[in-house]
Amino acid sequence: MPKIVAVTGCLGFIGSHVVELLCEHGYRVYGIDSETYAANTNLLDSWRGFSDIFKYQKADICKLKHLPDVDAIINLAAETHVDNSLQDAEGFMRSNFFGVHHLLELVRGKRAYQMPLLLQVSTDEVYGAVPTGRSAEGDPLRPSSPYSASKAAADLLIAAYAHAFAIPTRVVRPSNCYGPRQHHEKLIPKAIRHLGLQRPIPIHEGGNAVRNWLAVTDCAEAIRTVLEKGKDGETYNVGGNTETSVRGVAMALVEAYLGLTVDPCQYLDFGYIRLGLDGRYCVDDTKLRCLGWEPQGNLLRDLPALVDAERKTVRW
Repeated sequence: MPKIVAVTGCLGFIGSHVVELLCEHGYRVYGIDSETYAANTNLLDSWRGFSDIFKYQKADICKLKHLPDVDAIINLAAETHVDNSLQDAEGFMRSNFFGVHHLLELVRGKRAYQMPLLLQVSTDEVYGAVPTGRSAEGDPLRPSSPYSASKAAADLLIAAYAHAFAIPTRVVRPSNCYGPRQHHEKLIPKAIRHLGLQRPIPIHEGGNAVRNWLAVTDCAEAIRTVLEKGKDGETYNVGGNTETSVRGVAMALVEAYLGLTVDPCQYLDFGYIRLGLDGRYCVDDTKLRCLGWEPQGNLLRDLPALVDAERKTVRW
């Protein structure tokens, strides 16, 4: 089992939970982050208790000059907000594709017996819309936004390098994550922030898009499961615990924040448009569950605690 692991994007939403989980399970973790707007640098102070097993380097994966001697690299360094990719796709290609290419080249530069495993964290969005049924790992990739296209391109590049250069690789494709520390550009913290400021929650095109919702702690466990039990060259989908629409989540948030006596719809603004919006994502995660993983979260059960936590947080 790998015991020394580099985690890129370690100060991000999912990355920070992965760091803590690995440290709790006795790993030595080498954290790397470029400290973009989405990074939570305050975590470095709270991780001082891990100082004997956690080392940090501020670095951009596109410019990283040296790959530490580790057993595995978990790549969570990425631009992730779809709306931002629709405004300016260049940064997404740089981080999500060329950054992965640079990591692959660093791994390839190691001698064969020193090559670490590259575990890429992708997204369920690479499959595109799934009106019915579920996407399996072998299904064609049909990305619908610059964000998902950049992730799909990286997945294909990883497969090519694995084949051409015998690099050990694994890919994880999670569903929509939620939980503590999520940046407020994402739906749930954004909705809670808007309610606190007495502003309507912006919702794309009626909020009818359906997503599978995955607790970030379950996502971190899925990544650890694939790290410890997965097979090289394989891809693993990570399903959520609840399938519901964006509208349904927003209405549940209003009820949790303001109580059941209000009409949630009066707090929602459905006038927003997202180009290329996919109607539904849903993945088949049978392969991952066969490794012993299953989600512990429950979106509707977890929302009240998220609302309570966000009430105490000032979001600028």
